[in-house]
Amino acid sequence: MSKAYIFPGQGSQFPGMGKPLYERSERARELMDKADGILGFSITDIMFGEDAEALKATRVTQPAIFIHSVVLALCSGLETPAMVAGHSLGEFSALAAAGAMEFEDALRLVAIRANAMQKCCEKVPGTMAAIIKLPTETIEEICAGCTGIVVPANYNSEGQVVISGEAEAIAEACAKMKEAGAKRALPLAVSGAFHSPLMEPARLELAEAIDKTPFKAPQCPVYQNVTALPSSDPAAIKENLLKQLTSPVRWTQTVQNMVADGADHFLEIGPGTVLQGLVHRIAPEVVTEGLSE
Repeated sequence: MSKAYIFPGQGSQFPGMGKPLYERSERARELMDKADGILGFSITDIMFGEDAEALKATRVTQPAIFIHSVVLALCSGLETPAMVAGHSLGEFSALAAAGAMEFEDALRLVAIRANAMQKCCEKVPGTMAAIIKLPTETIEEICAGCTGIVVPANYNSEGQVVISGEAEAIAEACAKMKEAGAKRALPLAVSGAFHSPLMEPARLELAEAIDKTPFKAPQCPVYQNVTALPSSDPAAIKENLLKQLTSPVRWTQTVQNMVADGADHFLEIGPGTVLQGLVHRIAPEVVTEGLSE
């Protein structure tokens, strides 16, 4: 059986996340306490608490999910997988878990990314919407024909694509998607237009930090969002990681390529079960399970 580890993105957080792990593992406590120091505030207090709203701010959500996912991967005695991938933010978790970056360096990048994205959302209003049961080619054609900025942002599974862009353009696109036969065109409760050209200021802010961060060849191939292909070269990994902010997450293609390359057992590491559901829809023949506490 060829195992693939996959790591969730923003939206999978939950109150109390990581607390059992912190309590059972000395190594987990060391890493999480170190994370508080790196971030300059006690993110563990927010993670372990009961306030779901406090977890929703991008500057909190992204580091919290990263910490939970990576510490869980490093402290659970897991064997080295055949390959890894992560959805959006989860790509940073995948890279850290695979040894391409040190935990501390990756967390600093995640914090910079989260803050830059939050600032971008405040300065450049935008939103996203999920399009259900409409051919991908039709979604792409409608986006291209709309007034303003609207683009496919997440190719999550066959029959589910998330679009991203300016609010008026999203509204226009959703109306046209329904006319074209979409089962649903559902606006999402998000703070900005992630994985779209509206994130360009955040990309520029992250560029210098990524350039200065040391990367190593990972212990196994990392399938990256931008290409949906395996990467092991540090220079290519850096380039793709930066492009990710303004480019779509090609999750459907990523899972298909991992399966084609031999993966038949997917383990989602971190909060939530979203990726298990997506993998099941993309490749129902493979085994899917989760590791979360």
